[in-house]
Amino acid sequence: MHDPARRAFAESLYAAGREHDARHADRLARWRNVEPETAALLGVLVRAKVRPRVLEIGTSNGYSTIWLADAAEATGGRVTSLDIEPRRTAVAQENLAKAGLDDTHVELRTEDAAIVLQAAQDDAFDLIFLDAERAAYASYWPDLVRTLAPAGLLAVDNVISHAGEVEDFRRVVEGDERVSAALVPVGAGVLLVARASRAARAPSRSA
Repeated sequence: MHDPARRAFAESLYAAGREHDARHADRLARWRNVEPETAALLGVLVRAKVRPRVLEIGTSNGYSTIWLADAAEATGGRVTSLDIEPRRTAVAQENLAKAGLDDTHVELRTEDAAIVLQAAQDDAFDLIFLDAERAAYASYWPDLVRTLAPAGLLAVDNVISHAGEVEDFRRVVEGDERVSAALVPVGAGVLLVARASRAARAPSRSA
């Protein structure tokens, strides 16, 4: 992120998020923002593509969305960010406006990710960032890989910090010949999943 004022706002938002989370024992009441180094990695991944179509699943207060949208603005891309809670969408909208980001490069939607993925066209996204309720990840997989463009990337957060909760998901990913994956020990652990640039056969159901 090159804009000093935007970076300063993102840093203040992260600090406020940490203070907010420390006051709430209920994990569902926390913002649960990604770590700054993870946010920076996401920005680099978006900037590596030209006019990328980005999907974020799990907007929260918009901290990671700011990093994604900043990179999309620099590359002529567009971010669609989903959250199921209207209050979080509203807070994120305010924070994006304060960061100087408008709907030219980012759209916030209060919708269920499973429904959005099911309705999306094949190869719809060049990068998908998954940071939501981990129990649902494995059920998302058929549509995640279908909507990910050839040579597209899926980034999944909390793979080290909550390894047990994503174990089934990782097993599904590792068994799919259409993708390759690597665990990056950044922040809470980011699993990067790359779809092959050419179509590969899905694993046999009888295997």
